[in-house]
Amino acid sequence: MLEVKNLCKEFKEKKGIKKAVDNISFKLEKGEIVGLLGENGAGKTTTMRMISTMLKPSSGSINVNGFDAVKNSADVRRNIGILFGGDVGIYDRLTARENIRYFAELNDVKKEEINKRIDEMAKDLDMEEYIDKRVGKFSRGMKQKVSIARSIIHYPEVMLFDEPTTGLDVTAARTIHDFIEKCKSEGKTILLSSHSMKEVEKLCDRVIIIHKGKLVEEGTISGLKEKYNNNDLEEVFVQLISGGVK
Repeated sequence: MLEVKNLCKEFKEKKGIKKAVDNISFKLEKGEIVGLLGENGAGKTTTMRMISTMLKPSSGSINVNGFDAVKNSADVRRNIGILFGGDVGIYDRLTARENIRYFAELNDVKKEEINKRIDEMAKDLDMEEYIDKRVGKFSRGMKQKVSIARSIIHYPEVMLFDEPTTGLDVTAARTIHDFIEKCKSEGKTILLSSHSMKEVEKLCDRVIIIHKGKLVEEGTISGLKEKYNNNDLEEVFVQLISGGVK
């Protein structure tokens, strides 16, 4: 469903060329949630932006549901849903329903299906009380739910969630966790970036750890704990990126 091969991204800086992503490869299967872990600046968001076609790779390839992200970018965009946690990006003067409908129309969802889909997502994300209210006075958690619904209203096969619960309270975060698990049960493929090891352990089947643009480890959570003889995933992560394990 999602395969990345020898992916690289370079940026020109005053001091020369910086490799933000350095020859990484990984694959996600249908119905799998995979955590993408790394410190700030490790290359997580850059990787997701390349998968989403927002950035063009310097080299390597990305295949999303059978489509090449460079050669068939429009097809890739139809097959993915994207949520970047730091940028809610919805229109305050519109209602939640109007925000979601606007993006449904952009993604060519049939008009007769839009309201049905919005009502389903409003129920799944516990938004029914405010789905027809303007979002300008919404809380961060309420806006984040609208943003999630907006990003996947076209029922994509592959979903990219970059810090989806950043700044949310426990109740809002749990609702989003439940929604992500529902997507998995429906066979969606999900790449999830998070700084919360508790969130990762709750949701993810496998993890990919990157550091300074390079992939340093991947595997199931239980497998990594066993491999490094440590039952604390956060400790395994810290040791890997600091070079404390061999």
